[in-house]
Amino acid sequence: MNTIGKILTLTTFGESHGPAMGGVLDGMPAGLDIDLDALQRFVDRRRTGQAIGSSKRDERDRVEVLSGIWQGKTLGTPIGFIVRNTDAHSDDYNEIAQCYRPNHADYTWEKKYGIRDPRGGGRASARETVARVVAGGIAMQALARLGITVEASFSPVDPAELERAVKDGDTLGGIIECVVKGVPAGLGEPVFGKLHAQLAAAMMSIPSVHGFEYGDGFGMAAKRGSEVMDRFVKREDGTIGTLTNHSGGIQGGISNGEDIVMRMAFKPVPTLMREVPTIDREGNPVILQPRGRHDAWVLPRALPIVEAMAALVLLDNYLIGKTHVLR
Repeated sequence: MNTIGKILTLTTFGESHGPAMGGVLDGMPAGLDIDLDALQRFVDRRRTGQAIGSSKRDERDRVEVLSGIWQGKTLGTPIGFIVRNTDAHSDDYNEIAQCYRPNHADYTWEKKYGIRDPRGGGRASARETVARVVAGGIAMQALARLGITVEASFSPVDPAELERAVKDGDTLGGIIECVVKGVPAGLGEPVFGKLHAQLAAAMMSIPSVHGFEYGDGFGMAAKRGSEVMDRFVKREDGTIGTLTNHSGGIQGGISNGEDIVMRMAFKPVPTLMREVPTIDREGNPVILQPRGRHDAWVLPRALPIVEAMAALVLLDNYLIGKTHVLR
């Protein structure tokens, strides 16, 4: 399950401390202008060192396009790309090769595959998301041509609380909201391919995401139907719309033309920079010593990841039956 999408598909590859991360984005229509400088700036938003509590791993994250784009235009062929790993400190992970970190994928990956790459978490590392951001950045440029924009923001965090957490070797979580504007009515499927289900699957695949809601989400459970009814109206320009947007832009699993609004809950980063009790592979109690370079708070770096996943899902749904529109 390293691939997402139906017509527009992304397959990612690579481990955190391997030579490179990369992906193959297939199904992008031919002849689209792609600004590679703008793409790099989008990918740069995910880099470390731009916020308090960010990891000290200093990766340049330079995008190398191997195929599918020529002279700034898509060829309609698979877009292959890599982002080289240049600042991996694999020795920092020698200790965890023989034990299981709480709230990490160490134990579960080993039970599933019988083997795991402990260096930086291997493929379970959030380092994998750089490939998603590259592909999603390309998708966002295509969506912009259609008048569709994707923007994520996070709930404010008290800087003093964040600094205390870092000082204590602890971590924080938070909530990211993503708003997609300009989406036409009619995207998504009515049963198993519901648009909100596809978005939920994409968002829940992001490391540390533990909750998803769209529109009023869980808040609807405490309200009456009359309080969350989105009444249809005819606008002055002759289009159909709703007075409110409790549904978050999706009804019956299909976009209704209003803004798509969704929120994701990110758990606190599981790696603590202080001693942590756990067990080794034989079940013996051990104490993990703090080593490596890790985020204490991921929300600023997660914004482009959320935007990228939303863009991939929406463009894929747009292309179902509508590939001629982008040409």
